[in-house]
Parts: sequence; C-alpha cells; structure tokens
Amino acid sequence: MPTIEDELAALRAQVRLLSDRAEIGALIDAYALSLDERRFDAVTSAALFTPEVRFDFPVGEQETLENYAEAGHAVMGQYELTQHVTANHVIDLRGDHASVRWNAIMTHVHLRETTEARGERPGAHFDVGAFFTATAVRTPGGWRFSQLSLRAGWTAGRPPLRVVRRDAG
Repeated sequence: MPTIEDELAALRAQVRLLSDRAEIGALIDAYALSLDERRFDAVTSAALFTPEVRFDFPVGEQETLENYAEAGHAVMGQYELTQHVTANHVIDLRGDHASVRWNAIMTHVHLRETTEARGERPGAHFDVGAFFTATAVRTPGGWRFSQLSLRAGWTAGRPPLRVVRRDAG
C-alpha cells in the first residue's frame, strides 16, 4: 500500500507535468502573438528563445538571435496584418527538455501597394497551413525555444511580391 509520502510525490510529479505542459502551450501562444503584433524586440525575444536558438524556416535559417528583429520586420513588413492561429499542441516532455509540434493556420493580408500592383481588391491575402516543430528547454526564466522549424503543408492565394530570404549563421 502506498504511503502518504508516495502519494504526495506522485501528485507533485503530476502537477509538474501539467504545469510544464501549460507553460509550453503558453510559450507557443506568446510566439504566435509576437508575430502578429510585430514584437521582435530583445525583451520579447529573450522571453521566447534561448540565446543560441536555431531557426529553420522557408524564408531562411539562422542560428542566433542576431538580426532576429531585422529579419522579423523584413518578412512581416510585407503584410498589412497577419493572424497566426495554433492548434494541436503535442508536447513530449523529457525532464528539462521537450519536443514540441503544433499546427498553424496563418493568414497574411497583403499591403495596399501589393494589391494595387496586382489589380486586386484590398484585403487580398496569402494563407498558409503549416506545422511547427521545436525543442523547448527549461531555463531559470522558464521554458524557452532552443530550436524552431516551420514547414508549409499548403498555401492559398498569392505570396507577396517579393519573398525575403534571410540566411544568417
């Protein structure tokens, strides 16, 4: 028969597992919101990523936060607004590390200059259905992404007039 200490240890482990999952889910949400709100500043980046984070996106790869703000503004600046909706967060916890995967539907509303150049109505958009994979690590400040990848599964609409590709290492 389990002792009260055994039951408390099991409860502590369960609470830690649930709180870790909730914190990583909140990290995913904070990342998506940072894109839509165009927050690429050092404070936001430090709350989302480890300093030696590795990015692997269709628009380029990067292995540090150096130029993250510049690259983020260059890519997102091609759109009037965006909306990144995430779902199906799958979190595989292994102590202080986690493998994470989630789906995203991303709507990118084109700039007026883009729609005018194409003869399209205002509000035309480029949509992407994608999945993200990431590695998250527990840091003294909480969970942070140390690796983040994006793979598009489908697109609808026309991409921006020029696609910004950033390769930095």
